Amino acid sequence: MKLEPVSKIEGRIAVPGDKSISHRVALIAGLATGASEISNFSTAVDCGSTLSCLSHLGVTIKREGERVWISGGAPLKAAAAPLDCGNSGSTMRILSGVLAAEAFTSVLTGDDSLRSRPMGRIIKPLSEMGATINSADGKAPIEIHGISSPKAIEYELPVASAQVKSAILFAGLKAKGTTKVIEKVKSRDHTERLFNGFGVQVKTRADLSVTLDGPACLTGGAVTVPGDISSAAYFVAAAALLPGSELLIRDVGLNPTRAEYLSVLSSWGCQIGIDGQRDERNEPLGDVKITGGVERGAPSAVRILKGAAIPSLIDELPLLAVVGSQIDGGVEIRDAAELRHKESDRLACTAQNLREMGVDVTEHDDGITVAGPVRLRGARLNSFGDHRIAMAFSIAALLADGPTEIDGADCVDISFPEFFRLLRSVISA
Repeated sequence: MKLEPVSKIEGRIAVPGDKSISHRVALIAGLATGASEISNFSTAVDCGSTLSCLSHLGVTIKREGERVWISGGAPLKAAAAPLDCGNSGSTMRILSGVLAAEAFTSVLTGDDSLRSRPMGRIIKPLSEMGATINSADGKAPIEIHGISSPKAIEYELPVASAQVKSAILFAGLKAKGTTKVIEKVKSRDHTERLFNGFGVQVKTRADLSVTLDGPACLTGGAVTVPGDISSAAYFVAAAALLPGSELLIRDVGLNPTRAEYLSVLSSWGCQIGIDGQRDERNEPLGDVKITGGVERGAPSAVRILKGAAIPSLIDELPLLAVVGSQIDGGVEIRDAAELRHKESDRLACTAQNLREMGVDVTEHDDGITVAGPVRLRGARLNSFGDHRIAMAFSIAALLADGPTEIDGADCVDISFPEFFRLLRSVISA
């Protein structure tokens, strides 16, 4: 993919449905009593993997583009073959929680990338709940021998992970007693919000514990998935960094565990506003308005992102590294070793591409330090087969001097197949 620098971004757009919410809504609808109609379901291949797995488990699903109808309530059935989760860690980890509470054997597998990612983090708590799980070296494929009445447990997450928390809560729907998950750092809370929105009470406390009393039954219904803020993030960054830009992104999810990205950019001098905020099944959404041009003051010290902020920014960190190269003082990202275990080693890949564009970068075990502001130069870059690397550096390309070519940029189809079409629609040369 070859990209040229542009002068500004302008227009009104809507981004596809939130991936994280789409995964969870599909699983909820498959387990819930009654029918569910889902509007603005994510077009990402990953979310299609969740629907495919549910279908192979006997769930009746009809799909027309971004609308999905799911008939829930019938018992799940053992799949005739291994369930292919594709590239989707969310599908594999959260569905494992569902299957741990089913009295049959399931095998979950995926592509080469997914089979290289750690699954031990779900195997331990689900085994404590009574499932028998077999895996080579804690990686997929994983074989799950579920039980119909799992044990309610209290489990402290060693590392913040919304996927692991969600797997435990989904298994907890069939457990007798109180299932409790304790976090050291708050992770995204879509599962808790959506369970409450579909009739199952989940309590969250100030001590970062989450509890569910089971067994409990979800109730299906209509839902519109908010626009994916992680998808909107790329357009927000482009508009904010290009003076003269005016962009409105409609109906974006504003969950506080995901919207930290907007707060960070605002604190860095980006001009971002929110209009029309409302709720959909306990998930907040609204319109995001961006005016181009970062407000600059006296040169400042490096901005530091670390600790409790990291789980809420995990998907946007490569993009924030790009933004950091354009602001006074640059940015330092720490406590983000999790990025080394995504579709690529996102710390190493981000550092390598930034260096190709002329940025001074220091790589750490758990993060990177990026100098700024730097005038980026066009370069030949690698996506490393990672959709978030490809999209982050597509935005960098718009800011650079001269053309940039990104090898393997078609990997964006995994999460955001409309990305380049939408980007072209708002570009002003």
